[in-house]
Amino acid sequence: MRDTSSPATTLAPSVVWLFATAAGLCVANVYYAQPLLATLAHEFGMTDAGSGMVITATQTGCALALLLVVPLGDMLNRRRLTLIQLAMLSSSLAALACATSTAALLAGMLLAGLLGTAMTQGLIAYAASAAASHERGQVVGMAQGGVVIGLLLARTLSGVVTDLAGWRAVYLLSAALSLGLLLLLWRRLPPPAPVTHKLSYGALLSSMLGMLATNKVLQVRGVLAMLLFAVFNIFWSALVFPLTAQGYSHSAVGAFGLVGVVGALGAARAGALADRGRAQWTTGAALLLLAASWLPLNFACSALWPLVVGIIALDLAGQAIHVTNQSLIFKDDSDAHSRLVACYMLFYAVGSGAGAIAATSVYALAGWQAVCGLGAAVSLLALLFWRLTLPAAKA
Repeated sequence: MRDTSSPATTLAPSVVWLFATAAGLCVANVYYAQPLLATLAHEFGMTDAGSGMVITATQTGCALALLLVVPLGDMLNRRRLTLIQLAMLSSSLAALACATSTAALLAGMLLAGLLGTAMTQGLIAYAASAAASHERGQVVGMAQGGVVIGLLLARTLSGVVTDLAGWRAVYLLSAALSLGLLLLLWRRLPPPAPVTHKLSYGALLSSMLGMLATNKVLQVRGVLAMLLFAVFNIFWSALVFPLTAQGYSHSAVGAFGLVGVVGALGAARAGALADRGRAQWTTGAALLLLAASWLPLNFACSALWPLVVGIIALDLAGQAIHVTNQSLIFKDDSDAHSRLVACYMLFYAVGSGAGAIAATSVYALAGWQAVCGLGAAVSLLALLFWRLTLPAAKA
C-alpha cells in the first residue's frame, strides 16, 4: 500500500527523545523481575524452575496486550489512548507492590506485562505514524534505542532498589515515575494522525489474521523475532542463578545489564541502514554476531571479562536485528502501524515466554553450560532460517 498519510516534515529531536524516553520507562516494567527471581522464589515458596512462571506471567500479559490492546491505536485517538493506559499502568504497579500471595504476584506481573507492553508498542507505532517516510527507520530506531536502555537499566535499577529497600520498592518507584511521565506526555505528545479507515473492533482484530496470512515480510521478520527473543530470554532469565550462586548481590546482577546499553547505540544506526536499503546486510551480520556471542558467555561462571564481551555482542546483535525487522514492516501500510507492530510482537511474546521457561528448566537440570548450548542452537537456527528465506526477501 502506498504511504499517503505520512507527514512531509520531520519530527523535532525533542519529540523523538520523548518517545524514546517514554518507551524506555514503560518497557522497564516487563523486565524488573528478572534479577529478582531468586528473591521472589524464596519469599513466595517457589522452586528455581517454578520461578520462571513469573516471567511467563509477564509475557502472557504481553501477548494479551498485543492481541487485544495495541491494535486499538489504528481505531482510536492515539494520544487519548496512551494517556489512559499510562494511568492504568501506574495503578497496577502500586497494586503489584502490595502482593502477598503467589496468585496476586502472578496477576500483578500479568498486568505489568499487559499495560507496559501496550504503552511501549503503542508509542513505537505512534512514533512511526508521526514520522515522515524517509526518516521512519531512524525514528523507530531511536524509539527502540529507548526501549533497549529501558529494559537493560531496569535490571540494574531493580537490583539496586531491592538491595536498598526490598523488591516492593521497585514497583512503587515505577508507579511514581509513571505518574510523572503521564504529565509530561499530556503536555508534549504531538497530535496523532487522523484515523483514515474506520473499523469496528472485531474487524480490526480480524484484519490482523489477514496480515499474518499474507504479509511475507511480517511472516519472515516475525519468525526471526521469535527466535531472537527466545535467545534473549534464555540468557537473561538464567543468568541470575549462576551469579547469585557465586555470591553476587542484586545490585551486581542488575549491573550486568548496563553492559548491554551498547546495543542501544546500534539501534538507530540499524534503522538508518534499513532506510538506505541495507536491511539484509545488517541482518546477516547481526545474526552471525548473535551466534558467536555464546562462546564467551559460556565462560561466565569462571571469568568476568568473557561475560562482559558476550553481553555486548548479544545485545548489539539483537537490537540491530529487532530495529531492522521493525523498519521493514513499517515501510508500507502507514494506516496500520499499530496492527503491524502488534502482529510482529506476538512472535516476540511467544519467543520470550518459551525462552524463559526453557532457560530456567535447562539450568535446573544441567547448569549454565547447557543453557549456553541451548542459546547457541537457537541462534544458529535463526541464522539458517534467514539464509533460507533470503532469496524471496525484499529489502
